[in-house]
Amino acid sequence: MQVDAIVVGGSFAGLSAALQLARARCRVVVIDSGLRRNRFAHVSHGFLGQDGRAPADIVADARAQLLAYPTVRWLAGEAASVEKLADGFAVATAAGEVLRARRLVLACGLVDELAPLEGLAKRWGQSVFACPYCDGYELDMGRIGVLATGPMAMHQALMLPDWGTVTLFLNDAFMPDEAQQTALAARKVSVESGRVARLADHATVVLDGGRHVVLDGLFTLGRTRMASALPAQLGCAFDEGPMGPFIRTGEMMDTTVPGVFACGDAARMFGNVALAVGSGALAGASAHRSLIFGL
Repeated sequence: MQVDAIVVGGSFAGLSAALQLARARCRVVVIDSGLRRNRFAHVSHGFLGQDGRAPADIVADARAQLLAYPTVRWLAGEAASVEKLADGFAVATAAGEVLRARRLVLACGLVDELAPLEGLAKRWGQSVFACPYCDGYELDMGRIGVLATGPMAMHQALMLPDWGTVTLFLNDAFMPDEAQQTALAARKVSVESGRVARLADHATVVLDGGRHVVLDGLFTLGRTRMASALPAQLGCAFDEGPMGPFIRTGEMMDTTVPGVFACGDAARMFGNVALAVGSGALAGASAHRSLIFGL
């Protein structure tokens, strides 16, 4: 059986896209691997009306509301491959099921590739963060570190003094030039040039040589990659962001492949929950409109 749309990804963007399609009485299948990008965070901030709630709870409520629509099917599993057909798309799951749809919405998200520093991964989303708008306020103007992984560390270091007292750890990954050093000094950012050996306790940076710098929170940016192979399999064009590639979309969240729409973190240079929900709503509505008016 062919449905109207398949949404790949059941996190914030995918749920939002599927809801618009369901409310247009479209037949929708959501394929979800269950691996939300922010699954490591206990609390979500900055999403109007949901500030301070656990992201898992927000998603659970949204899923229940979506599944109240009788035209929606939820399929837990991985979308493993996709084929372009004359009248739409065929998506095969890792379990071997093949589904066909006239439109495809990619809300497949990204994977964060963190620096290979001892103690970092297990603190990700707890005391080590990427986005100050999401997690800076709760540090209560305390001691904040920025772990450099490249030039984007300057961006974080210059922003974060609005959330606390900032130390930039260069970690042999980046060296500010004279103008950048002046900018850091103007924002009262301290600079540590030594290499970081590991993280300890809550968010303590241990430098080579054994010196400990106790912090209330640490910010860093890693590389990102697509969480799904489907965009590349389809031949979607990508743009290169500071941290990694993302799917190129037009004003209506349409990709360079006719009939394919994309939303959420997979289709943005930077993202958060609120932006994911907004782009998902637009992608879902655009996919529905394309069923009426054509591509």
